[in-house]
Amino acid sequence: MRIGHGYDVHRFATGRRLVLCGETVPYELGLLGHSDADVAVHALMDAILGAAALGDIGRLFPDSDPQYEGADSMLLLDKVVELVSEKGFSVSNADITIIAQKPKLAPYIGRMRDNVAKRLGISANRVNVKATTEEGLGFTGSLEGISAHAVVLLNE
Repeated sequence: MRIGHGYDVHRFATGRRLVLCGETVPYELGLLGHSDADVAVHALMDAILGAAALGDIGRLFPDSDPQYEGADSMLLLDKVVELVSEKGFSVSNADITIIAQKPKLAPYIGRMRDNVAKRLGISANRVNVKATTEEGLGFTGSLEGISAHAVVLLNE
């Protein structure tokens, strides 16, 4: 078994969709990034890659490469799962924490969980997605952006 942790952050921007765990969340701001800026899936991919000792998404999908501009992070997650599978690993479970002052994410958590489980090829009862605020503190609390942490367990 191997454990991996991932962290990512993206700032808010106008004229962008807010995508979290593959779910478009209605909100006046989206997240700025080279891809769709799905901060939660980015943290998840880094956790998976870290557990397998395969680097990080910046190395695998560099923001200097035009082929990833506007990329769907769920499709990138498919590539990460395929890569670790080729190395003999499978994801046992995943736990994702999204840190956002706004918008409220509770209505979307179930679909986020299902989206991630489907892409990981595991049942939804092996995936946890939760959201919290920082009670007005830090950059997420002052509505500058959203961050996410993820922890995964891989089996060989």
